[in-house]
Amino acid sequence: MPSVLIEVRQQYDMAIEIKIMEGVHAALKDAFKILPHDRNVRLIVHEPHRFQCPPNKEKPEYYTLINIDGFAGRSLDAKRKLYKNIVNNLEPLGIPIDHVKIILREITAENFGIRGGQAACDVDLGFKIDV
Repeated sequence: MPSVLIEVRQQYDMAIEIKIMEGVHAALKDAFKILPHDRNVRLIVHEPHRFQCPPNKEKPEYYTLINIDGFAGRSLDAKRKLYKNIVNNLEPLGIPIDHVKIILREITAENFGIRGGQAACDVDLGFKIDV
């Protein structure tokens, strides 16, 4: 049950914002095998002057930062697939693949409180983490 924060440097219309969020969620479902309803995705729009990005970007307004907090235990291959899926899902929306930065933070299940204040390590998550 990853928690995702997507940060962008421009205002998109609502339909595109939803597609960005869905694109990241779809990548997580495919690469990490999470359940379809397992969703915690947020999108924040920054004024460009409040969100600096590398100066060499051809289209800096499309620079996108994605932070994912998830359970530790996924394989390197699953992580590689996640990163590739995310950029491939966002590219059709006009976001260049080299304008996306993804930061994955792995947290042990004992450090996630879920489902009414239970440690995630004490709960049947309904999916495998070691993919």
